[in-house]
Amino acid sequence: MKTVLHILLLFLICSSAKAQLFPVLGDQRAGISTAQFLKIGVGGRAAALGESFIAISDDASALYWNPAGLAQFDKNQLIISHNIWVVDINHDFIGVVYHLDSDNSFGASLTAVTMDDMPVTTEFAPFGNGEYFGFSDIAVSVSYARKMTQQFSFGGTVKYVEETLDKIKMRGVMIDLGTYYRTGLGSTRFAVTVSNFGSELAPDGEVILVGNRTKSEWQSFAPPTIFRIGFAFEPFENEEHRVTTSIQLNHPNDNSENIVVGAEYGWHKMFFLRGGYKFNVDEQNYSFGLGLNVPISLAEFTLDYAFTNFQRLGSAHRFSITLGL
Repeated sequence: MKTVLHILLLFLICSSAKAQLFPVLGDQRAGISTAQFLKIGVGGRAAALGESFIAISDDASALYWNPAGLAQFDKNQLIISHNIWVVDINHDFIGVVYHLDSDNSFGASLTAVTMDDMPVTTEFAPFGNGEYFGFSDIAVSVSYARKMTQQFSFGGTVKYVEETLDKIKMRGVMIDLGTYYRTGLGSTRFAVTVSNFGSELAPDGEVILVGNRTKSEWQSFAPPTIFRIGFAFEPFENEEHRVTTSIQLNHPNDNSENIVVGAEYGWHKMFFLRGGYKFNVDEQNYSFGLGLNVPISLAEFTLDYAFTNFQRLGSAHRFSITLGL
């Protein structure tokens, strides 16, 4: 009964955000939300799986994907992820998960998006006027998860978000909610998440326009809320080999729904090959990657890499290291 109530709670939150499971003309919503960096996925493993990951979420990258996943593994973990994003953008993530006991888990993370300073251009100086401006994003998050039963877990995240564009700053607080349910049918898992839920955000600050005019009032925008449903299971598993598959429905508030699928092959829980594909996504399509899990004297060391293809913007490369203690 608790499982049903929690899932209904997530659906009600999505409804309050004006979300619809199968919207008409979803493309018309493109560009209506801010803080787009929150939609950039974290971790080489999840990225290689096409970001079809909320029903897997069994490592520290669950801090981003599904906070309920923090209760799905036993070791305390540290994750460091570096993403060489498109157009010379760097996306970095660091997170730590600590298990208070067998049922309660706590986590914290920091996300940063940075790039080189850019020249200031105007209609009178299209190649730059000698001045430069900067842009950066940060998000600081605190997460908690509880294993309600052996089958069901629930988790939540509170995050502070800040975007800076030259002298303009935009700040806000958002929450993530997630559930994780083991159905009992083999290894099948079912997950539901709501990410980046919160009130509208508006910049603050003043800029000087041409003619010494000033502007200090700005339009507000909704956060990039995403509702996700995912399924995962192992169609084949023994002591040497394991195949994990996942499928996920994503419903963003600022675009059409899309479906992503992913598959992972593991050999002796040490070497992994992964691939994924996104359907009904304009720019991104396929991804692939590999992982290496090596126990060392101090910790369990995992290195993951992912390649993500963009149809017009090129490609992106993600590297992540996970240490389990």
